[in-house]
Amino acid sequence: MLEVIVLTLVILLLIGALPAWPRGRWWSYFPGGGLKWLTMMMLLLLLVGRV
Repeated sequence: MLEVIVLTLVILLLIGALPAWPRGRWWSYFPGGGLKWLTMMMLLLLLVGRV
């Protein structure tokens, strides 16, 4: 159950990091890169069984 909640939260964060207007493109890799890193770490922890 916790895995589903965490996965849903990460997916919502990834969708929220997408630029919705041209000004968001000036952010460079910060929001998307950070969320991708977080997603990869969470998936790794889920696969290892730590979460």
